[in-house]
Amino acid sequence: MSPAATVRGWGKYLLTLVVMAFPLTGEWRRIGGTAYEGPYPGPAGGSVQRVWYSADGSRLYASMPSGRVFETGDFESWTLSTGSAASSPEPLEPIGTARAPEVGGRLRVGSRVRRPEMYAFGRFVHRSRDEGQNWENMTGFEGASILGEGLADLAVSPSDSDEIVVAGRTGVWRSLDGGLTWVGLNDGLPNLPAVKLLTPPGPRALARVRFSDSGEAVWTRNAWVQQEPLGSKVEENARRALVERLGFEVTAVAATADSIYAGGIGGRLWVSQDNGRNWQGYTMAEGGQVESIFVLGGSGRLAFATLRSAGSGARVVRTVNGGLFWDNVTANLPPGFVHGVVADIETGAVYAASDAGLFLTYADMTSAGPATEWVAIPEELPKAPVLDVKLDLGGNQLYALVEGYGLFATLAPHRRRAPRVVNAADGSVRAAAPGTLLSVLGSQVTAARAGNLEAPVLGAAGGESQVQVPFEVTGNSLVLAVAANGSGRNFPMPLRPTSPAIFVDRDGTPMLIDADRGVLLDPGVPARAGGRVQILATGLGKVTPDWPTGLAAPAESIPKVVAPVRAYLDRQPLEVLKATLAPGYVGFYLVEVQLPDAVMVGSAELYIEADGEPSGRVSLLLAQ
Repeated sequence: MSPAATVRGWGKYLLTLVVMAFPLTGEWRRIGGTAYEGPYPGPAGGSVQRVWYSADGSRLYASMPSGRVFETGDFESWTLSTGSAASSPEPLEPIGTARAPEVGGRLRVGSRVRRPEMYAFGRFVHRSRDEGQNWENMTGFEGASILGEGLADLAVSPSDSDEIVVAGRTGVWRSLDGGLTWVGLNDGLPNLPAVKLLTPPGPRALARVRFSDSGEAVWTRNAWVQQEPLGSKVEENARRALVERLGFEVTAVAATADSIYAGGIGGRLWVSQDNGRNWQGYTMAEGGQVESIFVLGGSGRLAFATLRSAGSGARVVRTVNGGLFWDNVTANLPPGFVHGVVADIETGAVYAASDAGLFLTYADMTSAGPATEWVAIPEELPKAPVLDVKLDLGGNQLYALVEGYGLFATLAPHRRRAPRVVNAADGSVRAAAPGTLLSVLGSQVTAARAGNLEAPVLGAAGGESQVQVPFEVTGNSLVLAVAANGSGRNFPMPLRPTSPAIFVDRDGTPMLIDADRGVLLDPGVPARAGGRVQILATGLGKVTPDWPTGLAAPAESIPKVVAPVRAYLDRQPLEVLKATLAPGYVGFYLVEVQLPDAVMVGSAELYIEADGEPSGRVSLLLAQ
């Protein structure tokens, strides 16, 4: 398949990237859904305590541990119900002497009058067609339950005794044939069991969350996929080591450079500035359990911590002197637990994730000053506790983990105070080059110039804009002058003949295409040994023949990159088959490489060079 045909085949997706490499909106966007892929017969969810049908069997209700109740009429989409589990009908149990086949198991029937099939649930779901004399295991396979452990409830439809629904630790499951086959009802049910955001999406990392059972999952463009708890194990090992060293229960750990921060119960906070050799402690007078710690980079002198306190005492505290003293910056935060905090040292922005939502304040990052007022972030999030908050490495994108609803992202509100120009492909701060796509974060640009040349504005909305550097620019530096919001602003930046960057989509997956199959590559679709991979990039500099700035590249006689282009897989050179503009698009380049006939299966590091200038590294999953 030709480069032009491949790229055109993904035209709609790439057109989104042209103007939205980083989303042109001030609103929240969802990353992933509310269910995850695991060893189950369908998408799984989090714990559900009760399920029941309406009297006519047309609606299904599910009660969460939080007390919220959701309902569905089409068994696909869920809405928040005004009812409660307390008002639900009593489950129908058989009258007589029948016993469940499992110790502690419970029984259900659909109607005591018609005496239909009888069901039992505990570790497994069992069915009996002879009033409990004999039982058939409907969910057992090789000694385990295909629906996971911990079934909490089972409901039989009043209209069809073959239709049953069960609820448990992995969500809600439905069968229309008495348990012979099962489908999950967890897509759209706000019940993702994520409790902590371990890593936000980025060029070299997928979004990773921790589940309430200490499991983990990563977002792979199409689904949350359950994985081994690598991040949790690292943190747990660090906690154990600190418990042995400090002699107290450790509930939170954070580190940067040689600084290690630890927190525990009773408001205890410890800090080591020499990588754990020596420790100093501090105890908050109000007590509470330290739930999270965030340390800003650099010297490790500046940190924030959140405390789980039942009263109105300190719930967010700060140190500016490496833990010698901590001051209370809770101020006017509404009642409820504060689960996480993150800060941007450049602007002084501090974000807090709490039961009452997401809040922002601006704090002095150099001295202990009085607490400032917190304000609720106005963009709409689901009405549920926010369990964690993070910024990307550049402090540009804000991520919020909402209980049950999952992960959301938006342009960080503080960026509107301090606009920044980044590479549109991967959000990095790097030199510009002729033809490069840039994103202006925090400003809605109406016009732009690079020196005395017009720089086309390709898209602008919601406080973010995309601009192309003219192909004709020369020199070692340029000033990008933009008009936005009725005023002007200048952004000086280095200028190089090339400054390559590989495009990464909004969820952290690099924009790589299997040229033979015409499919986007991601963790669910690996590249094949001996295949050809097309890399979408920007910043490869001038092309021949010359091409006008701001004009989509042609489908035929595609301009070629002038600079020598190389590609590397795990630092080994790849054969570069071609390097051109991407046909049909503005500011995109397409580099096609040949993979070796034999590769190491698994994740590999891929990057490109143009005239000796390297791009950032991205991950490519390989298969034989």
